[in-house]
Amino acid sequence: MPVVLEAVNLTRIYQQYTALQKLSLSIHAGEIFCLLGQNGAGKTTTINLFLGFLEASGGKALIKGVEVKPGNAETQRMVAYIPEVVQLYGNLSGIENLDFFSRLAGFSYSAAELQAFLSKAGLQADAHHKRLSFYSKGMRQKVGIAIAIAKNADVIFMDEPTSGLDPHATAEFTAVCKELAADGKTIFMATHDIFNAVNVGSRIGIMKQGSLVHVAETAGITANELQQLYLETI
Repeated sequence: MPVVLEAVNLTRIYQQYTALQKLSLSIHAGEIFCLLGQNGAGKTTTINLFLGFLEASGGKALIKGVEVKPGNAETQRMVAYIPEVVQLYGNLSGIENLDFFSRLAGFSYSAAELQAFLSKAGLQADAHHKRLSFYSKGMRQKVGIAIAIAKNADVIFMDEPTSGLDPHATAEFTAVCKELAADGKTIFMATHDIFNAVNVGSRIGIMKQGSLVHVAETAGITANELQQLYLETI
């Protein structure tokens, strides 16, 4: 599979503090890459650099071979972002939120197409027309995933997506991620959830103080082994 995300000596320095230090990493189409690390390890900084929210202090971030720069419309079209708390309009329904954000991205879909996106993201049909103020966190995330699908994003970045989800919602989320990856989408996920990372990810990285110190294939490591490696690292 082709390389979709690439970091080449990617560095970000805030005054005297190095938040990310010479990160080099390649992630392929259809891969779910999970990034573990304590708060302040550099996970969110990495995501923000790929999204173009921050400018690199050194090195570069590439999406499908195009260098990411703040305001670069070409790379912004390729990505979608699902933060820990999905920011949607509580007074609108799920389908109305999806329609609104799809139009912002330059797409216009029929009601049937919008409902198909929501269903693909795992949102039950009887919730499509309910106001977001009645949604659980897991349901709001599904709308966020539907927006990424409607945008036809090549890469979906997620920051702590399973935080606050119950086991059932986590299992549903995992199934949706695997289906997206099977469709060729690339998922980059920052998380503290070691056990879900092993379950959903194809590879897992561990960051410490702005550096990527370990990368493991999930096929070759158990959750307990990863937990031990993580504890030894941090």
